[in-house]
Amino acid sequence: MEIPLQITFHELESSDAIETVLQERTQKLAHFYERIQNCRVVIEAPNRHSQKERKVFQIRIDVSVPGSELVVNREPGEHGAHADIHVAIRDAFNAMERQLKELARKQRTTIKNAEVPV
Repeated sequence: MEIPLQITFHELESSDAIETVLQERTQKLAHFYERIQNCRVVIEAPNRHSQKERKVFQIRIDVSVPGSELVVNREPGEHGAHADIHVAIRDAFNAMERQLKELARKQRTTIKNAEVPV
């Protein structure tokens, strides 16, 4: 199933290569939870205050599922790991995968508990 994807770039130019990576990662999310209704990704490269500061990327992912919305907001860490946009994307999508796995686990547990006769 194709997951509808909305991509927004703030303070940086859009890139076909980055959009392709985002589309691939978004479609991979369906392996962890198949009832995803849509996905929104915002990539932001905040303005640098001085020439010496490295550009770091902030990634926000909003995933809508029936009855809920999951959000991952990955801001740059102290060590500058998100100076590479691919690392920032990877970390954000890995966090979303964990949330989807947890949601699926909770729903399976709820269904099993509802089926157990008392």
